[in-house]
Amino acid sequence: MWIVRLALARPYTFVVMALLILIGGVLTIQRMAVDIFPDIPIPVVGIVWTYAGIAPEEMNQRVVVPVERAITTTVNNVEHQESQSLKGIGLIKVFFQPGTNPDAGVAQLTAITQTLLRVLPPGITPPLIIRYSASNVPIAQTSLSSETLGESDLYDAANAFIRPGLAVVQGASVLLPNGGKPKQIMVDLDPQKLAGKGLSADDVVNTLTSQNIIIPAGSAKIGTREYDVKLNSSPEAVATLNDLPIQTKDGVTTYIRDVAFVHEGAAVQTNIVRQNGRRTAIIPLLKSGAASTLAVIDKIKQVLPNIQANAPPALNIKLLFDQSFFVRASIKGVIIEASIAAALTALMILLFLGSWRSTLIIAISIPLSILVSIIVMNILGQTLNIMTLGGLSLAVGILVDDATVEIENIHRNMGMKKLLKRSILDGAQQIATPALVATLSICIVFVPVFFLGAWLRPSSRRWPRP
Repeated sequence: MWIVRLALARPYTFVVMALLILIGGVLTIQRMAVDIFPDIPIPVVGIVWTYAGIAPEEMNQRVVVPVERAITTTVNNVEHQESQSLKGIGLIKVFFQPGTNPDAGVAQLTAITQTLLRVLPPGITPPLIIRYSASNVPIAQTSLSSETLGESDLYDAANAFIRPGLAVVQGASVLLPNGGKPKQIMVDLDPQKLAGKGLSADDVVNTLTSQNIIIPAGSAKIGTREYDVKLNSSPEAVATLNDLPIQTKDGVTTYIRDVAFVHEGAAVQTNIVRQNGRRTAIIPLLKSGAASTLAVIDKIKQVLPNIQANAPPALNIKLLFDQSFFVRASIKGVIIEASIAAALTALMILLFLGSWRSTLIIAISIPLSILVSIIVMNILGQTLNIMTLGGLSLAVGILVDDATVEIENIHRNMGMKKLLKRSILDGAQQIATPALVATLSICIVFVPVFFLGAWLRPSSRRWPRP
């Protein structure tokens, strides 16, 4: 009751506080991050190994198992591990103990995987280490299509124009394109000609690797000038690779063109994307960090016209979808629900109580209460997302009930011939305990949510296979 007495004693102070809440709430909404889901720090880190051509059994025995064994002795707070071996790909999921900082786990996993590169199969590249997050979902997809360009050109344009152009957007994470054909230099061997020349495929590979190189040779000072010396034996044109000599036998030189054909081609296509029946390529876009989904989407829409202007004329760039639609719909739903609730409650008070002052109080108290909640969420590091907006929608109903009961009870006390201040104090005191009990009855339904971490914890531990 102290706050009611203080409000009655200092009315102008509370009027100024209401204005400050209004201004601060509006500024907070403009600056607060807006997302699809809240940022839930899941203590799970994924390690993705790639080694082209290796069988799943070999990937498991030579890559996955040694890494799992090393993780159990060098990484702290590991609860259990899960792995999956595919052709050329090994995926390890490391589950940490609840409450563990995933960033520390990422640092330790990065260090141990870099150390293990020496004992793993030769030529394997460092793994991709991914931190899982509930908010890491695509917020948009950009499509590339053309009536004249092929799939290889679409994939090349995605890496040459789209990804660099979108990388400047603050908070945007641009993934590799889906669809299209990655360009590669292809060497088509003729087995019969190789056998006729007494050569093998290894001879062609050794020729390409030994003669298609760039070696720095320093500089040479001649007179008063210093020149850079370049021993560049890498051909500038792809077709020139056909003229590299493989061997000289009995005075006859065998070139690559005699047993093979080198040309520009594409890698084997592993995924196909179609848009309106035509093959195309798409680029998924994620948001990184605590960036606002709406802000990232708006910036992407701003830079897309500039990217389209610098791209080839035959390339059509289009934003297929963006998740801002659902976020805006949630915000719109909260605003509409709060407006309807405030309007209907104020109308009900006006009709049954006939008091313009009470009507104005109801119409102001509900929006101010929502603004206070948004300010507190921002202080606690929360974002405006579907879950928090749903909670605000639920709270609007509670606000309507409490405000209606409070105003009606004050008028009941006034009808008992009490003074205005005494009616306010008595009315607030009489419903304080019932309102608190009713609010706790609603909140107790959500208490089990706080124990979901313990319930979802796996009961069995899965350790690396021997």
